[in-house]
Amino acid sequence: MRPVVFVAPFPLETTMRFARAAARLPGVRLLAVVQEPPRGRDARLFADVVRVKDGLSTAQLAEAVDLLRKKYGQPHRIVGVLEVLQVQLATLRRHFGVPGTDPDTADLFRDKARMKDRLRAAGLPVARHALVHSRADAEAFMRAVGFPMVLKPPAGMGAKATFRVHDAEELYRALGGMGASREHPVLAEEFLTGEEGSFDTVTVGGVPSGDSVSLYLPTPLRVLENPWIQWCCLLPRSIHTPEFDAVRAVGVRAIKVLGLRDGFTHMEWFRRPDGTVAIGEIAQRPPGANITRMIGLANDLDPYRAWARAVIDGAFDGPWERRHAVGCAFLRGMGRGRISGLTGVAEANAAVGRFVEEAELPKLGAPKSDSYEGDGYAIVRSDSTDVVRRALRTIIETVKVHYA
Repeated sequence: MRPVVFVAPFPLETTMRFARAAARLPGVRLLAVVQEPPRGRDARLFADVVRVKDGLSTAQLAEAVDLLRKKYGQPHRIVGVLEVLQVQLATLRRHFGVPGTDPDTADLFRDKARMKDRLRAAGLPVARHALVHSRADAEAFMRAVGFPMVLKPPAGMGAKATFRVHDAEELYRALGGMGASREHPVLAEEFLTGEEGSFDTVTVGGVPSGDSVSLYLPTPLRVLENPWIQWCCLLPRSIHTPEFDAVRAVGVRAIKVLGLRDGFTHMEWFRRPDGTVAIGEIAQRPPGANITRMIGLANDLDPYRAWARAVIDGAFDGPWERRHAVGCAFLRGMGRGRISGLTGVAEANAAVGRFVEEAELPKLGAPKSDSYEGDGYAIVRSDSTDVVRRALRTIIETVKVHYA
């Protein structure tokens, strides 16, 4: 049996789907390093579990892996899906002599400033950026790029802790709130406008072997700035078309430039008003926001197994063939506080329920989420992209979340 160490601080459902897929691979003895052990049906998923106090501490993770190594032998692979863990996992692989993504490659994906420097040096289109340590740095970037601009942590994820600023006063206030300093720089970026989506791949042996394109309706940053907007993500049925050729071209080149050998990637892209495509950023992990699940539904495959095969076996069972359009509507409402009510569910179900593949309704009494993904979701599927678009619109216009 091949000992495979799966690192997951907390047993979130989205994380455990990947762990279950890894456990089902032939000849794998799945071992876990966790901060909180899984319960219920996943309590017996792992052959052994080592707990740590801090699931992001490289030193604690190394001690845990060493305990498992002494009991079960040299790990075949050390894996995990969280973006915040990829550098630590790569460091563990180097320390224990385990194959997989190396620390420099993992850091290139994680450090957005380094990533953009490398991509731009290779001639790939990315937003202009600078690491800002002080007001002087910010003013120099302001003179070069103008407003609006975007501020975010250098190792941020998605649109979390991301701010759009429109003038110098907002810029200075945001820098103060984010604590910009020599030790803790802030990443300033040119604000890209236009259509936005993701390009998601499974790469094996350095070759992107399966890919997917999604569209964001609207951009996540706009959703965060406007609490009345409910976000949707759409995977069109037809993606091997001239419309997405430029997206695929820059995405494939980015993966090769950054040096990934085996694994999933999630790239944010923008199509500017003039039609040109630019890279927002790219992560060495499976996509979130239910996109991994939607890739499976769109292609009639198990995307979690595809990830496990890539990172554990270095193999791909493709090809991926897009057979359906799939979309996800994320549910949230106006106001603050805790969820006090939900209306329009029966009406939405009557109108588009036949297209719903999976749903999680907001839970009464739960605090309002601060994420653009909202408090619940519904995933719909059809052979027609237009049908999916209309179903998404029906859901967000009909289902209302109330707070008190």
